[in-house]
Amino acid sequence: MARARQIAPVKTPSNERKTHVVHARFTASELAAVRQAAEQAELTVSAFMRSLTLEGAGIRPFLTAEDRAIFEFLHRDLRTIGVNLNSLAQLSYRQFNPGDVSELLKGLLPIAAGLALELNRLKRRTGRGGRA
Repeated sequence: MARARQIAPVKTPSNERKTHVVHARFTASELAAVRQAAEQAELTVSAFMRSLTLEGAGIRPFLTAEDRAIFEFLHRDLRTIGVNLNSLAQLSYRQFNPGDVSELLKGLLPIAAGLALELNRLKRRTGRGGRA
């Protein structure tokens, strides 16, 4: 499999004006979908398209190194949840002690809460200039 060429992120001063315009054509339904996605991301259509374009070109990743590290931890936690749910399923097929189930569920709660907090943080993120 061919490896993708890595492009170094471009650092631009935050006070640099955006003076260049790029035009793109969309169908009415495509533009409606873009507007809806931008609204859900709490970005203007312009900021949304710029973010996607720069991410796609490998110039300015949407996810920071910190975000990627958090996703690694979240992935590990999701695997832990999966293992615990599998244990619960196995217990359901045989005689089990309700205390065992309770103990497994108690271990899942902090992990699920952490997942929810991090995913909410990423959801609320605004444009590249800052985070909500």
